[in-house]
Amino acid sequence: MELFSHLETEDYEQVLFCHDKQSGLKAVIAIHDTTLGPALGGTRMWTYSSEQEAVMDALRLAKGMTYKNAAAGLNYGGGKTVIIGDPKTDKNEAMFRAFGRYIQGLSGRYITAEDVGTTVEDMDLIHLETNYVAGISPAFGSSGNPSPVTAYGVYKGMKAAAKQAFGTDILEGKTVAVQGVGNVAYTLCEYLHHEGAHLIVTDIDKQAVEKAVEAFDAKAVEPNAIYDVDCDIYAPCALGSTINDNTIPRLKAKVIAGAANNQLQASKHGRMLYEKGIVYAPDFVINAGGVINIADELNGYNRDRALKQVEKIYDHLSKVFDISKRDHVSTDEAAERMAEERIQLLRRSRSQFLMNEKNRLRWG
Repeated sequence: MELFSHLETEDYEQVLFCHDKQSGLKAVIAIHDTTLGPALGGTRMWTYSSEQEAVMDALRLAKGMTYKNAAAGLNYGGGKTVIIGDPKTDKNEAMFRAFGRYIQGLSGRYITAEDVGTTVEDMDLIHLETNYVAGISPAFGSSGNPSPVTAYGVYKGMKAAAKQAFGTDILEGKTVAVQGVGNVAYTLCEYLHHEGAHLIVTDIDKQAVEKAVEAFDAKAVEPNAIYDVDCDIYAPCALGSTINDNTIPRLKAKVIAGAANNQLQASKHGRMLYEKGIVYAPDFVINAGGVINIADELNGYNRDRALKQVEKIYDHLSKVFDISKRDHVSTDEAAERMAEERIQLLRRSRSQFLMNEKNRLRWG
């Protein structure tokens, strides 16, 4: 791959390759944009099929964090790390401490947290070498597991999407098809059940499905059948790319609002939803509760303050829907425009300030 050509095209700032022979560390840190502040994004550990796949995943995820943080109103840029390895068998203390030293060497340009394949315990090991890490154990003054806060944000965002589609944000009586009932989705189901929504659930983990059925009087269906059920809202909360050429014609929902990342297989699928009149809550806006919670830690964690910020996801999505109607574009494109407008505004403001300072120094 022509790495520098790709970095230039997508306007990335920095890519750092991290290696430690003794521990087996092989990691890629990608920093996309720091206009709004230091890059903030988690560390993912995965068994990539190739080093090129790992690099591309780091780049894609870092850019996604730029949009997520900007759309959430956070004063942080976008970055991401991927560690190449099996999170079940390849982890060791030395690996994460070595990685922590690499983060420390960036002097605050990048702040990490847990992600797929990493845990709070892993973040604690990183924390032994650097303070530029969040999502550590509550004993260190952090918030702990971010899943409940992420779920709360998805719940609030789903209500905003329902208001757009149905004219009311009341979910009582609505049927919600939840794909995947992991940590975030289970808590989301609790909120929905408490409000009186009817739940249809699926997951490859049969025990997780049985738990949700028993707790929330939910109806269970096979994983592939979730796209065909009669429902008002489809909530993808597991794998990405579930909104694609094959599934869109099968969906009966008027709203798509869930916790999964990269829900659209391609950008064209956002346009397809728009043309079908389906209200889609862009994933990087609706699932930002976790990163909002993490960001609050960096100011001395206050749960009430963090939750109030998470509640603004409702307003952020309402603005996305307004931009979509104003510009006649899909909601995912509208969300990107909202994020880019904020970044560009700050860039112009900063450039003007620097120019004014230069002139002041020149002319006194």
